[in-house]
Amino acid sequence: MNLLPLACAFIIAFCIVMYVILDGFTLGTGILLPFLTHEERDQAMSVLLPTWDGNQTWLVLGGASLYGAFPLAFSLLLPHFYLFLFLMVTALLFRGVVFEFRLKAEAGRKIWDGIFALASLIVTLIQGVILGNFISGIQAGKSIVVPFTAFTAIGLVLGYCLLGSTRLILKTQGTIQYKMRKLSYFALFGVIMGIAIASLWTPFLNMNIFDRWFGESHWIYLMILPYMTAITFVILIISLYKQNDFFPFWCSVVLFLFAYMGLMISLFPYIVPFQITVWQAASPDSSLRFLLFGLILMIPVLLIYTGYSYHIFKGKVKNVFEY
Repeated sequence: MNLLPLACAFIIAFCIVMYVILDGFTLGTGILLPFLTHEERDQAMSVLLPTWDGNQTWLVLGGASLYGAFPLAFSLLLPHFYLFLFLMVTALLFRGVVFEFRLKAEAGRKIWDGIFALASLIVTLIQGVILGNFISGIQAGKSIVVPFTAFTAIGLVLGYCLLGSTRLILKTQGTIQYKMRKLSYFALFGVIMGIAIASLWTPFLNMNIFDRWFGESHWIYLMILPYMTAITFVILIISLYKQNDFFPFWCSVVLFLFAYMGLMISLFPYIVPFQITVWQAASPDSSLRFLLFGLILMIPVLLIYTGYSYHIFKGKVKNVFEY
């Protein structure tokens, strides 16, 4: 078995999960802004501002790696999502503008906050639609908005809200923290229902997924994942009830990782679901070696930068824009 395509696929998957986690709580915080007062919005934005600009780097690196390592998959996936990707990039652009403009705005800050919340919601919905369409299988001429994609879009909104609210619990104190604890319960209930429904719905989208989870004796060891997910849910609920600041956010991150693992198990080895495998879509070995060399140099730099940024701004936000 040629391991070069597998290594590139793993790196792309890693870049995507890093983006989902790091930008997920940023998007979730943006969606939650309408529930906050003016002072609380300033406090929430001061949590995001120091580290937000590095999040999209992982998305860009994953997209560039997909283009270099799997050009056939890139050429099939990109046209299918042209419009949605254009809208998502536009919303991300507006979100970046808001970060800079609201710092200087006085009378118009409420408007900028509204734009930030709307842009965060649009980005999340689009990512959910793309995810649902990707899972259900890419087919030419197939409608991109179907019941399952609408479900995944709403589910991702709730998931990002859970990440955002638990991140604010970790980083803030006072009234905003109390409000985020209450909102976390609602988001968590939605996420529990979403994961349960998705777990029952997804295997029936395609027989390949059904066979992967229930065929032969696969279910015996794959059931470890649902059990671990259930345990994480219990820990998260208990930590919210006991008003713990640390565990809710990290349990939310673990839930996303488990969901991501379930997705990878369902779709592997396809990079274009149920049509093209990782090996069929791969570039020549010489191109993969060249790409891997660059990625091996780049990813540690990004990890060090990301880790150092979060280390510098660790702890709770004491006042607006002050750690």
